Amino acid sequence: MNSHEEIIVSVRKWLEKVVIGLNLCPFAKKELVKDRIRFEVCDSSDEEALLLKLNQELEYIFANENIETSLLILPKVLQSFEDYNQFLDIADALIQQMDFEGEFQIASFHPDYQFADTEFADVENYTNRAPYPILHILREASLERAIDTYPDVEDIPEKNIALLKEMGIEKVKEVLNG
Repeated sequence: MNSHEEIIVSVRKWLEKVVIGLNLCPFAKKELVKDRIRFEVCDSSDEEALLLKLNQELEYIFANENIETSLLILPKVLQSFEDYNQFLDIADALIQQMDFEGEFQIASFHPDYQFADTEFADVENYTNRAPYPILHILREASLERAIDTYPDVEDIPEKNIALLKEMGIEKVKEVLNG
């Protein structure tokens, strides 16, 4: 098993080379440069312990306004995309239960990410593929500010898919596997 440091290095490399390098998220570079992204590895191997860790992470971010976003990295739990996808509803319910609705939301990344109505190997799935399952906790107010200042934000997913299709699946895999 990789150490926390090795896991974080691999996720940071993915963030730099894929998410920022391909400009899949035009808001990520600013937060990385300002050192406002928290990389946290969760050692939990079951969903109950993960839920407790997610609760702690939400509390931590809420108490630390200098953290804009957190990548909760899951090297031991939710390795199946189906299990991961089902857990997202539980994570959203936790946000509601903690009265953080409107404060935080979770974006999802997984090594086997698959959008509905796509085939597993379809290139568009790679916009949300990462080295490990990740719960990406975002501050909603910051996200709204970024969206308000970015032209044609609704076109980002389509542009990302077009870019990956233009690159081709082999080149995308090469970049992702770095």
